[in-house]
Amino acid sequence: MVGKEKRVKSIAYLRTSSAANVGADKDSDRRQRAAIESFANANGYEVVGEFYDAAVSGGDPIAERPGFAAMLDRIAGNGVRTILVESPDRFARDLAVQLAGHDHLRSLGITLIPASSPDFFIEDTPTAVLVRQVLGAIAQFEKATTVAKLRAARQRKREAVGKVEGRKSWAELSPELVATAKRLRRRSPKGHQRSLREVADELARLGFTNERGARFSASSIASMLSA
Repeated sequence: MVGKEKRVKSIAYLRTSSAANVGADKDSDRRQRAAIESFANANGYEVVGEFYDAAVSGGDPIAERPGFAAMLDRIAGNGVRTILVESPDRFARDLAVQLAGHDHLRSLGITLIPASSPDFFIEDTPTAVLVRQVLGAIAQFEKATTVAKLRAARQRKREAVGKVEGRKSWAELSPELVATAKRLRRRSPKGHQRSLREVADELARLGFTNERGARFSASSIASMLSA
């Protein structure tokens, strides 16, 4: 028997999928609790708390389970870093949810141990590796698809009603400014074409400045002239 002072503190997590298996006359929670307590006593764990998701599907993501969410809140404040479950499918029956959920727990520094197969989440089996790779590829594909759809939607909107995003052009913001810049570029008292900086100087003299109240840059003048 492992001394109590050496036991690792843990929290038990129970889950029952069907409401038909929940109630005082049902044994699902009692069976799970007994299996967890037996494992804990034999392997040096002390169960200091229990959380139960009754009538919660094994395919539901862990973040959507009230009992599991409450357990994570409890763990965040008490320093416990071990969760015991009866079996992997009590944690999650859907393999994708199971692996994604375990990866999330691992990122939080939490160890998940099924009493029926303690090494289940420790070993990187070929199946687990494959599923992680597939999930990653699917997530990447969905992101790329979303980006492509948004890009196509913006293009259709541009074609229908004009530009829908980004900064407005100088011609849209101040037609008078653009017209003056073009006039100054064409005409010079000395008979030569003004440089971009000279146009900016003349605009400033006439009271045309940028949003910061400073003289326009040469690149801004070039943008106006191309409008």
